[in-house]
Amino acid sequence: MAYASLATGILLAAGYGTRFDPHGLHNKLLARLPDGTPVAHEAAHRLLRVVSSVLAIVRPGSEALARVLNDAGCDVVFAASAERGMGASLAAGIAASADADGWIVALADMPRIALPTIEAVARALDAGASLVAPFHDGQRGHPVGFGAEHRDALLALDGDTGAKALLMSPALTRIEVDDAGILRDVDTPEDLQGI
Repeated sequence: MAYASLATGILLAAGYGTRFDPHGLHNKLLARLPDGTPVAHEAAHRLLRVVSSVLAIVRPGSEALARVLNDAGCDVVFAASAERGMGASLAAGIAASADADGWIVALADMPRIALPTIEAVARALDAGASLVAPFHDGQRGHPVGFGAEHRDALLALDGDTGAKALLMSPALTRIEVDDAGILRDVDTPEDLQGI
């Protein structure tokens, strides 16, 4: 483990990936990167290098994905509310880890975030920052960190907006990184090659 954060990791893996496969036949998180590793496994592996406990939030019916994430070292939470969007998935993850000191939230379709970036977010959160996000070329990316004082606000999330409103707070600790991986997700099959 590179750095052992006190936070709990939450890996959001409950989306439908309709831009990747409009017909819903293939889960993009199970698609393989050029080295053969499934997208979600790589994203989980990187997060687990910094936090000792990661909850992967998946939608019901995603048993194959759940197995991949279990094999990576995650505890899997099937979120019945996941169909309502990212906010509902995040709230399910917070509810399943309500006693955590804080959370580092990552997206399972972002497998190329550099370890030093995840560490920097974790260190800032562990040092007392209440909200943390990495920025690259002026754009906010992932993963993001939330202190325990945001528990109630995170539990109240629903729909597909996620925690954007929270992250607009002036209390946000910005971490400037030279890591384009914080902005690059897998949306299309072509993205697998460029990542």
